[in-house]
Amino acid sequence: MKLFERDGVRFQYPANWSAEAGDDPDAGDGGWSVTVQSPESAFLFVSVRPDADTPADLADQALAALKAEYKELDAENAVETIGGTAAIGHDIDFLTVDTSVVCRTRCLDTTAGPLLVLAQVGEYDREQHDPVLRAIVASLTIDQE
Repeated sequence: MKLFERDGVRFQYPANWSAEAGDDPDAGDGGWSVTVQSPESAFLFVSVRPDADTPADLADQALAALKAEYKELDAENAVETIGGTAAIGHDIDFLTVDTSVVCRTRCLDTTAGPLLVLAQVGEYDREQHDPVLRAIVASLTIDQE
């Protein structure tokens, strides 16, 4: 297992998955993101967005961006606890040219700003990688100070 850590946000991910992290100037001062990619199509995107007012605002922005990209999109509101913190977002299904896709967004507060967690997997590797994505999200911890 590998460990990602930045600004009090930590999670573990499989050693055979790759991670690319960096500052995100579109996210406002102090914004950053990391994409953790499986060997296939599944991925996890985590982003601190100081430019968002609240986690609810960030969840709505993420859903709007996906709706702009994928016209045939179904979404349901979702709430769960991640790292001991309430997280809100959406459970989303959509079709691409060649596959159906499941996407989960969750947003929560951190000391660095609202945090977006987006997990996405296609039908071809869902059975193999959806449990891994869920385990990565379950490993997420956030410093509250």
